[in-house]
Amino acid sequence: MAAESESMPYALGVPCVPGAPSWVSLLSRDPDASRRFYGELLGWEFQSVDEREGSYSYATVQGVSIAGVGAVPSGWRGAPTWTVFFGVADIDAAVRRTRERLGTVGIGPLDLSSGRVAVAVDPDNAVFGLWQGEPGPARTLRMSGAPSWMELSTDAFAAALFYGAVLDWAVQDRSALDVSWENERVVLRAAGRRIAALRTAEPTASALPERPVWRVFFSVGSADAAAGHASRLGGTLIAPIESTPYGRVARLRDPEGTQFSLISADG
Repeated sequence: MAAESESMPYALGVPCVPGAPSWVSLLSRDPDASRRFYGELLGWEFQSVDEREGSYSYATVQGVSIAGVGAVPSGWRGAPTWTVFFGVADIDAAVRRTRERLGTVGIGPLDLSSGRVAVAVDPDNAVFGLWQGEPGPARTLRMSGAPSWMELSTDAFAAALFYGAVLDWAVQDRSALDVSWENERVVLRAAGRRIAALRTAEPTASALPERPVWRVFFSVGSADAAAGHASRLGGTLIAPIESTPYGRVARLRDPEGTQFSLISADG
């Protein structure tokens, strides 16, 4: 994978556009342990958020907020997870379109001091978020430790119809947001840069497709070296490290069992 503008889906100075991922957030049963793990692995520092928004903190790299880490709500039954939030101009309309297309809205829309948020599930049970407000700083980053790719393994074409309708992909200016087919994926570009993809899930060892989930990829200098570091910190490699059209990728679980990926341009 060449080390040029297409090698990292985010680049500083490119604004977020509606319909594109604008933030990633981790809900953890032990936020302090999660902050220690990702901070050591990815070089993150943390900044607490106003208490009105609960136990939540921004992860920062070079002084720029790139992700959020918070505690799972009381009574939460799901597993800890990374969630990808898509920016929308009108969250009420996006929630309505989600329900009309057989998605389920589990949380929100909620008013926060910095915007409005909702968490939903698509028809194949993949969790995603909606965000109305100033775009999260994860929108345009091209630096080590930042989220640099999002990918959902599912029925790619059915998912493209769902997300395209919910997020109004078709009405966006194609110079700002574009959807195309490449490398066996439906690829979303924001301001000309690859930012996310939908791919058809592959059979697993049990001959069943993997559970649909939005995977978050964080940029690192070397996926192999960083995966080794993650293992020493208590993480677990869950698949062989591989070279992909978008970089060299390591799929892992953190010590709490939450899946995430590392990606580097050395593949």
